[in-house]
Amino acid sequence: MYEGFFRLEKLVFQHDKFAGGKVQPQTREVFERGEAAAVIPYDPVRDEIIWIEQFRVGALQAGLGPWLIETIAGIVEHGENAEEVIRREAMEEAGCKIKEIEKITSYLVSPGGTSEVIHLYCGKTNTENIAKYHGLDHEGEDIKAHVLSFTESLKWLKQDKFNSATPMLAMQWLMLNRDRLRSKWK
Repeated sequence: MYEGFFRLEKLVFQHDKFAGGKVQPQTREVFERGEAAAVIPYDPVRDEIIWIEQFRVGALQAGLGPWLIETIAGIVEHGENAEEVIRREAMEEAGCKIKEIEKITSYLVSPGGTSEVIHLYCGKTNTENIAKYHGLDHEGEDIKAHVLSFTESLKWLKQDKFNSATPMLAMQWLMLNRDRLRSKWK
């Protein structure tokens, strides 16, 4: 139906009902986004996390304000894997090197209308000397890095400063796994 920065496809399908028989043919549009990879960069020695802030047109359209606090993330391009993406994007979006990684999960963003899957990781990094401003000019990126303590990040979570699922999932996972990671990654 449309192909630009994203792709919109029209599908006609039919499936078996749980109780037997078939549903009537259904027509749906699917926003085809592909795969993305995201990482919550965590410094287990300093007990700090790097968050990024950037403009998001979807948030603007939703009336939430266009500036979101997020994890570092990027699209998985042809020939790349998710781990390569998070390492590349960590340098581009926050100037940080991811030393070790641990997979958190892979999940569908909004399966009622998009095929997008996000592969979410936690990455060991060093938060010392992280510059504030990043992004690639040729991609129109204007990114601000925030280095926060685990405690301050938890306050941001409780204050609803994260308006998208990925940073919330990452922070909640870190809450459950922080002690183990601090022991493993020190």
